[in-house]
Parts: sequence; structure tokens; C-alpha cells
Amino acid sequence: MTADLTARLRDVVGPAGVVEDPAGFLTDWRGAYSGTAAAVVRPGSTEEVAAVVALCRDLGVAVVPQGGNTGLCGGAVPDASGRQVVLSLTRMRRIRDLDVANSTITVEAGVVLQTVQEAAAAAGRLFPLSLGAEGSCTIGGNLATNAGGTGVLRYGTMRDLTLGLEVVLPDGRVWHGLRGLRKDNTGYDLKQLFVGAEGTLGVITAAVLELFPAVRSTATAWVALPDPQAAVDLVGVVRGSAGDRLTAFELMSRQSVDFVLRHGAGVRDPIADVHPWYALVELSDTLPDAGLEAVVEAALGESVERGVVTDAVVASGSAQVAALWALREGISEAQNSEGPSLKHDVTVPISAIPAFVAATDRALAGALPGVRVVAYGHVGDGNLHYNLSGPQPRDDGAFRARAGELSRIVHDSAAAFDGSISAEHGLGQAKRDVIADYKSPLELELMRGVKQLLDPAGLMNPGKVLPG
Repeated sequence: MTADLTARLRDVVGPAGVVEDPAGFLTDWRGAYSGTAAAVVRPGSTEEVAAVVALCRDLGVAVVPQGGNTGLCGGAVPDASGRQVVLSLTRMRRIRDLDVANSTITVEAGVVLQTVQEAAAAAGRLFPLSLGAEGSCTIGGNLATNAGGTGVLRYGTMRDLTLGLEVVLPDGRVWHGLRGLRKDNTGYDLKQLFVGAEGTLGVITAAVLELFPAVRSTATAWVALPDPQAAVDLVGVVRGSAGDRLTAFELMSRQSVDFVLRHGAGVRDPIADVHPWYALVELSDTLPDAGLEAVVEAALGESVERGVVTDAVVASGSAQVAALWALREGISEAQNSEGPSLKHDVTVPISAIPAFVAATDRALAGALPGVRVVAYGHVGDGNLHYNLSGPQPRDDGAFRARAGELSRIVHDSAAAFDGSISAEHGLGQAKRDVIADYKSPLELELMRGVKQLLDPAGLMNPGKVLPG
């Protein structure tokens, strides 16, 4: 079957579209999830994607869509059966259109996020999605997981940045929804079915994305804080002064920063004294001389007087700005150097962040004394990456054995504060089975109904998102 399938797929996508050495497509970038595949194909057009999906439908072969394979939940990795086809969109790299007057860019799913950012900048516009993997993640993956990143506070998630989609449905038909309209009140907003669906309802092949005026001035500050409540208070102060010019507000525990200082290259502590928490605050404006430094300094001065801020440094140039962001963006990779880690991507109401952190820290310390909590994230929108590393000295096997129990503590705590167990990474296979404990039976019934309607044979990325 495999040889015959590969031959028929080659007839569809040509020799260049069949991957002879599939190793790099079968394991995620962290090495946390691995599988095998009947074949790995890289179609070069929407028509080829549709033909591959139709062929697999006729043969009863499951399809696993894949972008840059930078996800954290195993959503783009095949299972171990060897009977699934990995469909990589990485050859679909065309920017089809850039409409400056309409402030939109139409791109194929395999375009790397950084490429979209650069194309927008060359046209005097901004595409605001920004995250650590932007040099390798693709727009298709960003859409499939409803990526958020550091700019959600001002610009929203991929749902908010997407105006239209082109999607290959599970039966091989193509929905041509590439409309750059901001108003279209003609029924159900179908594109939102596919954004965040992780390829379980169809294959996104292209998108119309919204652009914004280019940023011409910024102000960036590194702020020392006594506790998470101070971070919540500081968000309020800065928003009161800066309004929607507050673009990013990133919170980091000292443990997070320590890991980066230990393992990052060329990084240093911006503030000599050690503090329990830090925030990276960034303002931006479309005006070249917007006086943002004065705005942020005034907000920080007020916060110092109120006892909210302990110390702060305002970056004086692009090199210092890059150095501050390197501390924030280096956390995930630095934690990997400390052995196995448990990644949690939770969200709670912003006002509940301090109580959530205190309660969860306390519960974890009771369950596993010495556990190292690496908490950081986009506190301005309530999203915390509440990650765990094992105690010192390391016993990786013992820590891995406790993974389910420890993750349950974090997820239960998020739910107790009316939060979600996934803010921006998706469910994939990592959280597929536990989501049933945090969504109502009615929600799951409705989700399964949508899946049954669009993919009755269950061939689109099976084993992901929906519990068995």
C-alpha cells in the first residue's frame, strides 16, 4: 500500500513534492512528539493540496497538515501507525497580493511569519503578530493554532488579524474565501471555524491578513516588581497614561530570567539587584517623535511613588531594546537546557493573575518540594506560560513520572479561576484527552457536530483537539 500510495502521490505533486527523507517532518522541534508516516508530501499549489486530500479521502488515508512544525502540543506530528500522510505546506511561499490602500496582504500558508513582517515593512505597513519562532513558523500554523504572541494587547490574535481564507475541505473541494472585507454581514463567519482548528476541519492554503500603519517610534522599559499584583497594577497605570500605545507587557519571574542568564549567549542582567518579578513594557506610535520615553517615565515614576515598581531601566537605543527582548524571548530555549520541562499555556482574567500564581505555586510546592516554576507571559491579556522544571539535583525520570499529576494541578487551578488550559498553543495531542474535564458536555457535542459535518470520515488530523 505504501509504495502504491507514494507513486500515486508523486503523480499528483511531482517528484519534487514527495519527501524522500522524512525524518525532519516526523518529530516536533522539541523532540517531545514523534511518529511515522506512510508518506510526506509538499504540494506546491492549492490545486495540488486539493488533489492530495481528495486522493487520501478516496483511499481512506488520514492527512496531517503541517507548517513550520514549531508547535508545542504535537498538533502537526503524525501518530505511530505509519498509515498517515503528512502534508507540509512549506513549498507554498507566495505573497499573492499586497493592497496598501486596503491595508491587507494575501499570502500562502507556507510563508514564514518573518517574511510577512518584512513584506509589510517594505510597503510602509506593519503586520503585528510577533513571537519567538517568527523566523521559522508559518502563517498556516499561526492560523491553525490562533497564534497570539507579544502584540495581542494592542492588535489581537490571528482571529482578529484575519479577514479571509482559502481552505481545502476534507473532500478535496476548495472554499475560496479570500475576501479583504472588514464588513461582511451575510451569515456565518466561516473563516473562524478553521482558525484555531489545528487542521482538523480542513487545510488552510492562503489568507488575507490585516495590516496596520508602520511603527515609527517606541519606548521600552525593564521594570522590577515585588509581586504579580504589582504587574497588574502597573498595566493599569501605563494604560491610563498611554492608552492603546501600550503594545506589549510581558511578565517574567526571577526563575525565568535566571535560566536565560545562565544559558543565553551575551545576555546580562539589566538591573544589578535581584528582584522576584520583572516586566518588559513597550509603547509604540506611528509618529516619528511621539515623546513615548516621557510617557513611560512618567508612568513608572507614578508607580514608584505608589510602591508598585521597585526599580526600572528605560532602553536608550535599539541595541538595548534588543537585549531586553532577548531576555524575554530566550526563556523557553533556556529552560530546555535545564532538563525536561512541563509547558503550560494558561489564561485567566487579568485581575485573577496574582491569586492564580499564589495558589498554584503553593499547590505545586506541596506536591513536589523544590519544583522550579518558570512563569512568564503576556500578562496584559491574562496569558501565562506557567512552566515547570524538576527540583535540583535532577532526577529526570522521577520528574517525568509526575508530569500528569503536576499538569493537573496547573490546569485545575486555571479552571478554578475561570480560565482556560490553552491560551495560544492549542490542544494538539498534548491536551486532547484532558480537555473533556474542562469543557462542558454541550461544548464538546457542538465541536464534534462541526467535525462530523465537515469531516465525516475523520481523516483530517485525527487524534488531535477532540478527545476520543
